[in-house]
Amino acid sequence: MAICFQFQSPLKPINIPPSSTKKAPIFRCKASFSTTITTEPEPVFTSVKSFAPATVANLGPGFDFLGAAVDGLGDFVSVSLDTSVRPGHVSISEISGSSKLSSNPLFNCAGIAAIAAMKMLNIRSFGISLKLEKGLPLGSGLGSSAASAAAAAVAVNELFGAKLGADQLILAGLESEAKVSGYHADNIAPAVMGGFVLIKSYEPLELKPLIFPNNQELFFILVSPEFEAPTKKMRAALPAEIGMPQHVWNCSQAGALVASVLEGDVAGLGKALSSDKIVEPKRAPLIPGMEGVKKAAIETGAFGCTISGAGPTAVAVIDNEDKGKVIGEKMVEAFLKEGNLRSVSMVKRLDRVGARLVDSFPR
Repeated sequence: MAICFQFQSPLKPINIPPSSTKKAPIFRCKASFSTTITTEPEPVFTSVKSFAPATVANLGPGFDFLGAAVDGLGDFVSVSLDTSVRPGHVSISEISGSSKLSSNPLFNCAGIAAIAAMKMLNIRSFGISLKLEKGLPLGSGLGSSAASAAAAAVAVNELFGAKLGADQLILAGLESEAKVSGYHADNIAPAVMGGFVLIKSYEPLELKPLIFPNNQELFFILVSPEFEAPTKKMRAALPAEIGMPQHVWNCSQAGALVASVLEGDVAGLGKALSSDKIVEPKRAPLIPGMEGVKKAAIETGAFGCTISGAGPTAVAVIDNEDKGKVIGEKMVEAFLKEGNLRSVSMVKRLDRVGARLVDSFPR
């Protein structure tokens, strides 16, 4: 999620080198961004480059507590030791892919997360310069700010020997998210960890990876219209109170969604994804054509469809890539017909790895 929007022509696929990662059964994080490393580590590299994936938050009934990472879309961040930068500080040297982002690290998603990671690592003797390559449109509902934050936190951590764990990297990213779009982990957690993630608690922060079976196929159909849907505006549309029937229904559907993920049941996942009776009914009317897009997706064979994050991107799920492309075309047509909006579609797999190092230069 992000606070501004700039429509870009079709998102280009990118090839990301895979990386191994260990999945802990649960992460428990203290809600603190203070120093966690008592002895300042020495840099292992002179520069590194990292990648963090796009994410789909909420997944229908899982508002603010469920999210998933999307393969082949995301942001790159490069960080380098820089003697011209004041020790313990970050300087943003370059931003590509967006003209709307601030180069002041205190007002930039990547900069905020990089500073938080440096504080956790107790870095006082080295300054770093940062380069951000945006691969995601701002305010698209694809976790643009979280991708920048996750990539920056991972890059700083790798530069100094990867002393921080995933839970600490998520806290660094959360500091950025809190300042940009609100204190919610359903984008930053899957951006760092990959796969599906359940936020069990915010006080304290507890995260549970949900492992989708490796032998099952899952494709996200992502259709992004040329429309602005600022996160703060979309959050303001949400009801302050809900009735007990809606609460019970959404809880049951969120449980069904989690069970479907763990079982690799894409049809069941799609059915639960489409079932939100609290958030989507309030947000869908604010995105021209969204209701027609959802109808078109399901009529064409999608197992389910909903709004990705705060929108305006629509996300549908299917278990066949070719069929996903056909569904995406119908969704694009529906956005134009029902909402008079141009849009682009992509079909992507689940990213099972999360943020990772993609290049480095030894010291």
